[in-house]
Amino acid sequence: MFYFSIWFFLKLRKIIFASTNEGKYKEILSILRDSGIGIDFVRFKSTEIQSEILEDVALEKSKVAYEKIGQPLIVEDTGLFINSLNGFPGPYSSYVFQTIGNMGILDLLSNKKNRSALFRTVIAYNDGNVKMTFTGETKGVISDRITEGGWGYDPIFAPEGSSFTYGQQGITNKISVSHRTRALNRFAEWYCKNYPK
Repeated sequence: MFYFSIWFFLKLRKIIFASTNEGKYKEILSILRDSGIGIDFVRFKSTEIQSEILEDVALEKSKVAYEKIGQPLIVEDTGLFINSLNGFPGPYSSYVFQTIGNMGILDLLSNKKNRSALFRTVIAYNDGNVKMTFTGETKGVISDRITEGGWGYDPIFAPEGSSFTYGQQGITNKISVSHRTRALNRFAEWYCKNYPK
């Protein structure tokens, strides 16, 4: 079993995930390993361009990351789009979380009946020549309280068809329905087809 594990690890295609978010890395590692793609985490922070389009933000991050790291890599950009707030915080989700957090979002929705929202993730691949993006979405609602578990907006977002937030579901159940998984599956299908072992 030990030898099989080493052999399997050595057979994985390897690319870089450039980010400052280790929570995302743990999810991505688990998802891509099942597709035979190994991921190394490189801590990388770039100044995000101001854009309403997640794909533009992700592509620019991938360009800056590749210029610094010089190896095939992926970056990720995610937005939480709340319908009754006209899509806010959207592409500014990271900044909004750092400034007002989940409680701030709940305060903004305190008088709103419509709590529907959409999580969208864009994965951008860059190897210096090829640049591609892959998108995944999950519809859901914003809960009326902050629950336990997860990270980021996980404790306040419940995916469609569930009364439990991402945080309450735990990482395994979250991965099975998440926006990030959908984007990564699209990336993995493309990558394995175009970069066979």
